[in-house]
Amino acid sequence: MKALSLFVTGTDTEIGKTFVSCALLRGFCARELRAAALKPIAAGAQLHNGIWHNEDADLLRDASNVTLPPHVSTPYLLREPAAPHIVAAREGVQLDIAHIVACHHDAEQLADVVVVEGAGGFRVPLDDMLDTSDLAFALALPVVLVVGLRLGCINHALLSAEAIAARGLVLAGWIANAIDPDMAFAAENIEAIRQRLDRQYSAPLLGTIPRLDGKRADEAAAYIDIDALLERFRH
Repeated sequence: MKALSLFVTGTDTEIGKTFVSCALLRGFCARELRAAALKPIAAGAQLHNGIWHNEDADLLRDASNVTLPPHVSTPYLLREPAAPHIVAAREGVQLDIAHIVACHHDAEQLADVVVVEGAGGFRVPLDDMLDTSDLAFALALPVVLVVGLRLGCINHALLSAEAIAARGLVLAGWIANAIDPDMAFAAENIEAIRQRLDRQYSAPLLGTIPRLDGKRADEAAAYIDIDALLERFRH
């Protein structure tokens, strides 16, 4: 059986994309599936015991039950925490989409499910010509959209969904993640997004994750309809 792979993107940066990706991984692990993660482009690294680490990549690895070699799970580990195209140019690194696709292929041979977390939002530049949408297109994976619940999220969600559809990709569904404890009318915002994404893209709301102390991915997994993803996309 071919591995199920999902591309996780977000409406912006700092909206809980890594947290939700970890929750997805924990949900797949709980169903006794071999789950692996890719963070193809990670910007921001710290040196620990002579080895460069990215916090998000480490969190994804810890949430998986299949540990991939670092050169496969994070083929591009950039030092500075900034936009990938800027950091890559400063560090003399060419972000090669074909190389990332090859790494993803290697991961699929080792796992039942592969979660690929993009960088920032769906149109983050990778160089002067390409952006994250080109990476998602090359991988040709169903996309899960993480919507950070805060003022402006309706517009950001609809624009992201439009961009995903424009690349001919399937929007597998979306996950609402509570990031602003003081957001007014959160339920009404969720319903406005749900109606539009369901009507225009047949993209269901896969779950609403409340604010959780300690960012517990196992607990967050309980708020996501993992089985709906498996039923629809795992063949």
